[in-house]
Amino acid sequence: MNEASDPSRVVNLSQRMDPASERGGELLNAVRSIANRRLQQWVGNAFEHVDDALFDLAEKAENNAAQMHYFDGMREVRKRRPAVERHFLGAISRSLGEMTHPLQQSSAGAPAAPGTVELSLVADNELEESLAITSMIGKNESRLARDLFAVNQRLSVICGGHKIDDASNPVAPATLAQAFRQALHELSADMRVKLIIFKLFDRYLLSSLEELYQEINTELARAGVLPHLRHEVARGASARTATNSSNASAQPASAAAENGEEAGDIPSDLLQTLHALFSARRGSAGINAGSAGGMHAIPTGPLPSANELLGALSVLQSQIASAGPLPFAQPDDAAELSREVMQLKGQLLSQIGALRGERPSHVATIDEDTIDLVGMLFEFILEDRNLPAEMQVMLARLQIPYLKAAILDRKLFAHRQHPARRLLDCLAEQAKGWSEESDRDRRLHDKVKSVVEQLLHEFDDDMGIFERLLNDLQQFQDVNKRRSELAEQRVAESTRGREKLEQARRRAAREILDRIGDRKLPPLVHGVLARAWANHLVLTLLRQGEDSPEFKGALRFVDEFIASTRPATDPESRHTLRQMLPGIERALRQGLANVAFQEHDTERLLAQLHAYYRQQLGEAPETAGVVTTDEDTAMLAIPDSIQPVVEREAEPEENSIDDNVAISPDSPEWQQVQALQPGTWLEFSHLEEAMTRAKLSWISPMSGRYLFVNRRGLKVADYSPQELVVLLIDGLARVLAANALFDRALSAIVGRLSQPDNTTASASDTE
Repeated sequence: MNEASDPSRVVNLSQRMDPASERGGELLNAVRSIANRRLQQWVGNAFEHVDDALFDLAEKAENNAAQMHYFDGMREVRKRRPAVERHFLGAISRSLGEMTHPLQQSSAGAPAAPGTVELSLVADNELEESLAITSMIGKNESRLARDLFAVNQRLSVICGGHKIDDASNPVAPATLAQAFRQALHELSADMRVKLIIFKLFDRYLLSSLEELYQEINTELARAGVLPHLRHEVARGASARTATNSSNASAQPASAAAENGEEAGDIPSDLLQTLHALFSARRGSAGINAGSAGGMHAIPTGPLPSANELLGALSVLQSQIASAGPLPFAQPDDAAELSREVMQLKGQLLSQIGALRGERPSHVATIDEDTIDLVGMLFEFILEDRNLPAEMQVMLARLQIPYLKAAILDRKLFAHRQHPARRLLDCLAEQAKGWSEESDRDRRLHDKVKSVVEQLLHEFDDDMGIFERLLNDLQQFQDVNKRRSELAEQRVAESTRGREKLEQARRRAAREILDRIGDRKLPPLVHGVLARAWANHLVLTLLRQGEDSPEFKGALRFVDEFIASTRPATDPESRHTLRQMLPGIERALRQGLANVAFQEHDTERLLAQLHAYYRQQLGEAPETAGVVTTDEDTAMLAIPDSIQPVVEREAEPEENSIDDNVAISPDSPEWQQVQALQPGTWLEFSHLEEAMTRAKLSWISPMSGRYLFVNRRGLKVADYSPQELVVLLIDGLARVLAANALFDRALSAIVGRLSQPDNTTASASDTE
């Protein structure tokens, strides 16, 4: 029998156990053995599912680049998995071993509290990783609160009475998640792959921790460590997450300290990551506001509960909804809405005061952070130049529904896949390409307006409305996308056809001009080559290609036709010319038929050539009937419908820019143009024209020109790279952001809060 589970060796609880003693060491080793076995199995399970998850995502990837990210991630995970597992399991095993020296362990390298994780790192990747970690920690701490509390108490006993809490327990969700995060630094995979691994770690390891805690509790209870412990959880961070967060966060600091907690802990979502930033920015402003009796005055009376906040928000929401249908959004509405966004917190406290009979002066820290964060989100929307002004105004009306949603579900800011977050991102993405010109029937405008009105009228506490509206909006988007894709395809095919034709014309003209060189050809021969035969070359290029026997034969005719104009002054040269003429006539008949010459036009042209060649051979006088050296008269033999191709070579290209404009390839605008990918939206503001939003639909592989379409797939413009660079330099074009609205907003908010000279607590502090 394992000595650690021998009931005859009951711990004497009248004395604190020395963790360095034999008995304390045995019990800690038993805990470490249980943890190592369980964690090794579960982290292995998580990695076993990485391949399948990444392969599924690769199959559904929107493009080849995204697909390769996932395939590269699969290879990297297979290669580095053993190192990650060793790093993770080794860190937890060391932490458990160091519990035999609790004083050293508590002062050396304990993981940072989830609310202050790497707050100095504000890059998108670090922020997204922090959100994933803090979300996992909070969810599991809440779910496991009872069993984890018992493990903490029993470990405290065998550690000589040293207080063990969620932050210092090596097998608590926070410690495990942070250790796994450090272990994943072994991977060079991009953040999308890491977030998938975090999700699987949550599913296969953190979600199984109840079994680990129950086994540890059972083992230690059998060994006599608090065998009759009642699993009553102190009101700590986990309890607050599971119960009313607003009231719990208002408990006195002394009560929090008794429960092994730091006062002011908040649930684990983005607010945890940003809490310290909000607090720091609120600090100096709070002193001034407190002296003035503002938001940061000493609280009087009970703080508003979550239900009171939701009730007050519902009243304010109903006031907006009862005002009737939203008017057609006007750009000038943005300034008024911006003031409303900033004043919401004051309106909210006033409304709570009206409901309870006494206006509170303060709200709980977590609720204030949520109000501030949502306020800053909608301030960002009203300032975001990626959205047309009319759409900014409509989306800004969603502040109250989204504040309610954030209070009801704190995960809204932590998860990219949260339906409410995806709905706002989807609305913004649709709105980005909107313009009055491309939405003359107002289909998109009315759809966005409908979503906004449904949230204002129907959203109470049913979070499912976001999923339903998202599905409806995506169906609308899919229908319009199919329509626009068909139109885009037609535009691209038409442009591609014109470019191929133009390229073939230039090639035919170049071949003929190169062969003519400096020779002065008779007008009749020059006219045949410049018009009829050049068009024959063009059609042959397009149909058979430049390597075809037909195209090579057509070029040989040019050489022979030119050679036939050389003076035939001796018997040998006249003999050579006579041998050439039947082949020339035969090829010419076929070529003219290819470009749809009418038979009588062909016969007329051949008659003129016969007369010319008789003249060359000395068989007719120079004044013979149809032969003439006058170019205009000679060209009458070729129908006007046959357009000259050779002359087109000298014409300037349409829309070409001044060749004297010098553009450095190192300029940011040139680099920006070179980095553009199809699907990117730009805003064009040509002088004397209405502002236009257009999507880069296609980049010509032949000419390198950029084709732009509106949201209906109709052509707006096409530019060469140089023309586009000039537009960017002159401020007549602007590239719109490609990333999601929420991501842009969160980055901007974190950046704003991180500014050392930013003394404003938040955008929504103004009453």
